[in-house]
Formats: sequence, C-alpha cells, structure tokens
Amino acid sequence: MSLIDTASLVVAQAAPEGNALMGMLPIILMFVILYFLMIRPQMKRQKEHRNLIAALAKGDEVVTAGGMLGKVTKVNDSYVTVEVSELADKPVEVIMQKSSVSTVLPKGTIKAL
Repeated sequence: MSLIDTASLVVAQAAPEGNALMGMLPIILMFVILYFLMIRPQMKRQKEHRNLIAALAKGDEVVTAGGMLGKVTKVNDSYVTVEVSELADKPVEVIMQKSSVSTVLPKGTIKAL
C-alpha cells in the first residue's frame, strides 16, 4: 500500500457520512438562543414605543429621552410641543420629535410646572 492510499483510507474512516447535521447543531442552537434572548425582546420594545408615540395626545405628561419632564400641548405628524415650565405666567414650550418621547406618565404626576 502506498502512502497516498493509506492517507485516503484514514480520511475516509474519520469523516462519517450522517453527522453533518450534528456538526451544525451547536451553531443553530446559538442562533435560536440569540433570537429569544436579544432579538425578540428588542422587537417587542420597538413595537411598544411605536404604539406609545402613536397614542400621544394633548395633555399627556411625558419624559423625554434627554430626561426632561413636561406636558404635551400640541401634537403634529412628527413633532410634539411640550410645556416644560412657566416663566412670568407664560409657558416655556419646547418643540421636539415624537420619537424622543420615552415614557408617558400617569396624569397628575407633574404637579407644578
């Protein structure tokens, strides 16, 4: 027997035919775990945020992504006007994108603006 015949015989014995799926199983399992631990919860948060932004209305008390508290005074298609304070009996209003609103607070949370 030559050296090449011996090497091909060893390679043929080392690679069983039916274990291709078993070799891919750890990778498939990692993707399934990744989906349930990271991708699915993120998609759920995005859906909740879309619903929150769609339901914004005048009078809602909100917290922005920057941490500002205020009351919504006007809602447009992509912008919202938020009253953040009063200065000499005149409201101080800020115009911001709807997507910057992170939380809607229960009514009456902000006592004095």
